[in-house]
Amino acid sequence: MKYQIACAALALLSSAPAFAQEEPAKPVTVTGTVGLTSDYRFRGVSQSDRGMAVQGGFTIAHESGAYVGTWGSNLGGWGRFGGANMELDLIAGYAAPLGEGTTVDVGLTWYMYPSGADKTDFAEPYVKLSHQFGPVKALVGVAYAPKQQALGEWCSDAACTVFRPGKKNDNFYSWADVSGAIPNTPVSLKAHLGWSDGNPGLGPNGTSVAPTGKYLDWLVGADLAIPGTPLTASIAYIDTDIARVEENYIRPNFMVNDSKDFGKSIARSTVVFSITAAF
Repeated sequence: MKYQIACAALALLSSAPAFAQEEPAKPVTVTGTVGLTSDYRFRGVSQSDRGMAVQGGFTIAHESGAYVGTWGSNLGGWGRFGGANMELDLIAGYAAPLGEGTTVDVGLTWYMYPSGADKTDFAEPYVKLSHQFGPVKALVGVAYAPKQQALGEWCSDAACTVFRPGKKNDNFYSWADVSGAIPNTPVSLKAHLGWSDGNPGLGPNGTSVAPTGKYLDWLVGADLAIPGTPLTASIAYIDTDIARVEENYIRPNFMVNDSKDFGKSIARSTVVFSITAAF
């Protein structure tokens, strides 16, 4: 699981002498990234047991605006979703311009957890609307996963006193992002605010996309494009408003399991570092 991959159809133009005609844009483009992060946070909650994660993906976009892609990451602890060691997302959608500087993006993410328990995979459609204000880009989005067993609340309450096998539930997520480059520098600033509303407590795989039912997550950070390379170094402060009393209902699942940070919360504030290469 992850923050949605921002994807749109891009036209790549080749440089040409002034007396020659420009080459036509390629009908299909392929872009991708591979990177290393100090902690994989999905909507504010660690999916790698507060440990490092290797991540990567690619997108194939057509000039019409249609695109398909995939993205993956290793997992740990809470994020293992029934025993899976990795997450693999399949993404498909369509992005189209709505006037100058505005783009609408409609698609679906299929979250897969290979080698995990039964009923782990789930689908989540999304809609994103973005606008470019000079050097600043703003985006708002909503993602709604309809009722599915992988999202089910298998308990009658967060304390899990009554077992309800086969229970299905849905999940709603809305968010807003703002990003912008600092003029004449390789540095960009970014911010994110998200709202989750889904099944509280533990689901069928010992986790939940919205562990306390309803909560906020936020991020502020910066990206540094390293000149002369395809690399970007990033730093981000990430936090949620999940209270400790809420966490207590879903322990020991909702805490770090390794020996170094054993017992620590996986939703408290943290600073995440990452390095990413684009191709």
